[in-house]
Amino acid sequence: MRALLAVVLLALCGWWSLPWLKTHLPPQWNPFTPLQVTDPPGWMARYKLQRLSSDPAACLAVMRQAHEQGLVQFREVPPMQGKCPVAQPLRISGFGDVTLSSSFLASCPMAVTSTMYVVQSNAALRQAGIHSPLRRITHVGSYACRNIYHRQEGRLSEHATADAWDITGYQLANGQWLRVGKNWQQPAQASAGLHALWRNGCATFGNALGPDYNAAHAGHFHLGMRGAGFCR
Repeated sequence: MRALLAVVLLALCGWWSLPWLKTHLPPQWNPFTPLQVTDPPGWMARYKLQRLSSDPAACLAVMRQAHEQGLVQFREVPPMQGKCPVAQPLRISGFGDVTLSSSFLASCPMAVTSTMYVVQSNAALRQAGIHSPLRRITHVGSYACRNIYHRQEGRLSEHATADAWDITGYQLANGQWLRVGKNWQQPAQASAGLHALWRNGCATFGNALGPDYNAAHAGHFHLGMRGAGFCR
């Protein structure tokens, strides 16, 4: 009986505190405020991203706000049909001052997460002792209607729903390149920068796979939406 009473009292306290929480919690910790791409990675951001996956209008609103802030360039494209449909694809052409080797197609939640990743990348580089900001990302695509590892049988890859992005390299404002296939282990500074950017992927995406995962990822980072921070 006492345990039941305690549960009821806690529930009532939680209910009474809702108005205060809605107005006093910082936005990045407040579950009632919309996600912004400048929010720090963490469990609250993951929770809000999960909500966006079932709310296309809210997801697009986040991207439009990020575009107005100058943090991403994108356009809406028609839905992808057939074996690998994507209901609300967006074509990303850049992230503020960061250019791309080519545009890429992303589901709306993937587009939001990718923007958050790039927004946090300079902070990640500074933690590795690199103070030249990111200026270019090279990649080998996102959307591809195929099974995992291009197998004839098996489950569809995250790429089949435009929920993954394969990055091969980063160029800094000072001209330095950090190439996944060449610099994962050396030289020391480039390696430190790549590891920092990979950890940023771990914190932001559902999964981040790199050269230490298997030979198939020796030359690129696979950043995908499935999972809750799986990092290899």
